[in-house]
Amino acid sequence: MSHKYKILLIVCLFVIGIGSLLFKLNQNINNKTLSLNATVLNINDKIVTFSDENNKTYSFKNNNYKLEIGDLVSLSYTGILDDNMDIQDCIINDYKILSVELESPTTNIIFKDYLDLAKRKIEKMTNNEIIGQILLVNYPSSDSISFLKEYPVAGFIFFEKDFKNKNTEQVINMIKNAQKASKIPLLTAVDEEGGSVIRVSSNSKLIDKPFASAKDLYQEGGFDKIKEDTIAKSKFLYRLGLNLNLAPVVDISLDEKDYIYPRTIGLDAEKTSTYAKTVILASKNTGVSYTLKHFPGYGNNQNTHTQSSKDTRSLESIMKNDIKPFEEGIKNGAESVLVSHNIVTSIDENNPSSLSLKVHSLLKNDLGFTGIIITDSLDMEAVANIPNHITKAILAGNDLLIVSDYQKAFEEIKNALENNTLSLDLLKEHATLVLAWKYYKGLITDSEK
Repeated sequence: MSHKYKILLIVCLFVIGIGSLLFKLNQNINNKTLSLNATVLNINDKIVTFSDENNKTYSFKNNNYKLEIGDLVSLSYTGILDDNMDIQDCIINDYKILSVELESPTTNIIFKDYLDLAKRKIEKMTNNEIIGQILLVNYPSSDSISFLKEYPVAGFIFFEKDFKNKNTEQVINMIKNAQKASKIPLLTAVDEEGGSVIRVSSNSKLIDKPFASAKDLYQEGGFDKIKEDTIAKSKFLYRLGLNLNLAPVVDISLDEKDYIYPRTIGLDAEKTSTYAKTVILASKNTGVSYTLKHFPGYGNNQNTHTQSSKDTRSLESIMKNDIKPFEEGIKNGAESVLVSHNIVTSIDENNPSSLSLKVHSLLKNDLGFTGIIITDSLDMEAVANIPNHITKAILAGNDLLIVSDYQKAFEEIKNALENNTLSLDLLKEHATLVLAWKYYKGLITDSEK
């Protein structure tokens, strides 16, 4: 045998040996029993989807697992997990329920008296109507009547352009016509914070002067002035037909260089907490609901309208400061909380807050919030390019999604239902809470039960 063929033979034997070793290693890995602690995100007849501690999701074929959404389980499995696969090839050998996500005591559920009504109503609704009840979309200025026939959404958000040059009667008719066209009464929302964000009171045809910022009000007359302003603002909005104000901003910022600073009251945690309490209590029985934002606190983060932003502060700092105003507002009856797109690394280093199961767990389980969780706009740059971000927002625990690209949102949700990434039961759960809120607010009346 020539020297050349001897070398070739050695190389071949080496390659075969390495291949055999890799095959055995792969067999060992595939046959090795591993474990994973995860939370059940979604379950139906075909698949069950889990989320691990890093918010990575894994779907398996459902072999009659006796699990419910929210169960924390320890999985024993054989194989290799791949979070890029639609359905895992791994085999679940066994599982153990470690704990069940406990519902808050019935007495603490803010809309508890209306849940049965909402459940009965949801069973009479089409899939499109159920999907619609978790979407809060930009008002379609052209033809809201035709829009609502195709997209029966939960409600509209109105912006400054929608009020521009209109008088009071025109605004009232605009909103009244939209309500008439909707089979289910609409949430009619606006960002009327005061100061730099004034969608309605920027129009001098509607009111003598714009609403002032929280800072200016506090400097003028403390929390008494804040209370007076909240009541006046609520009466003004309600008269026009608006029933939801995406305010107050209860983020804590003491640095004028912060992006969020101009929109805050500019006070410490204790006084900002009093601000949250004052606005929520003053808004009760006005016909207008208010929304605490931006959970879990904006801090000194960048503008998520135009970029992603990471909050690297410690969890201890956030809990001692930023969480306090939300906690106080919730304790005093806040009906809704809006979640930001900031990535808060001490809570979840992988996901924006709006898409984070961990952030929502903090809000629901640690703070005991049972009201409506709303995303910041899902068309903002911080999340818009994240694949399947609409689906992820639902799986994270949001009840109401703010979107401007409603067509894309509808299609993504429909596709997620078809491929079993989302279950109809999960959508019903969120839509039921939104309907219960509408009963609570008096939007859906007895004649519509």
